[in-house]
Amino acid sequence: MEEQEHEVEAPRSAHLGAYAGETRLVESAEEEVMLLWGLGQPTSQRQNAFVRQSSHTLSLDCCSRRLTLLQSPSSMSTPGVTGAVMWDSGVVLAKFLEHAVDLSQLSLKGTRVVELGAGCGLAGIVAALLGAEVVLTDLPDRLKLLKKNVDANFEDGPAKGSARVSELTWGDDIDSELVEPSHPDFVIGSDVIYCEAAVNDLLITLKQLCGSHTTILLAGELRNDAVVECFLEAALEDFTIGCIDQQQWHPDFRSNRVSLFVLVKKIEASTQIDF
Repeated sequence: MEEQEHEVEAPRSAHLGAYAGETRLVESAEEEVMLLWGLGQPTSQRQNAFVRQSSHTLSLDCCSRRLTLLQSPSSMSTPGVTGAVMWDSGVVLAKFLEHAVDLSQLSLKGTRVVELGAGCGLAGIVAALLGAEVVLTDLPDRLKLLKKNVDANFEDGPAKGSARVSELTWGDDIDSELVEPSHPDFVIGSDVIYCEAAVNDLLITLKQLCGSHTTILLAGELRNDAVVECFLEAALEDFTIGCIDQQQWHPDFRSNRVSLFVLVKKIEASTQIDF
């Protein structure tokens, strides 16, 4: 008796939230991790392709400007402190935002954006230069460097949008100003999925920040498959998640060591998905 051939279903795709590009829907955390690690082989790729963490500054051309970010390499010796230097995921996210706006797949002008775990602040600064009103948030001891970078990169003239810095500890009650008079249009973050212990607090904050119209964009370094699977499995309970293929990233800033996800709240997902 001949064996029957079984067709393997291709992952479904959709347009999620305010992002007009196509995303691959994440329907299983385990399967998504197998795709990212099995096809991309992230750990075999070069780390820090776009950054120099030993340098005290990082310069990047973005939004018709030369942006310069201060870094604090010495802070990396402090356990748990990773936001004092730039990571590839932050550069990928920033250049993705610029590229998506250029292609009219994303519109940030006049929108409200909250950046989580802003670190050196690159993605939030770029969002402001693209016309958004941005609040860049991080832990109290990270705000000094963050504010220096925000101030320094708006000295050359007015931006289309605005940027300010605010303290935010994941899992705590958020300041009402972040969700009033309405929830932000976008929540962005890079390298915020870094350990299982932080996943629950991160999701608490994401749920507090997100309304029916909020689109979340998260870029992350692919270091540990267990951490990514933990986040995706927990997030799928409340969010519809799509993975943005590298072909939609800025062509000069692509890396198999980085993933880029878009999330929307499931309660309103049926009104925000376009298959």
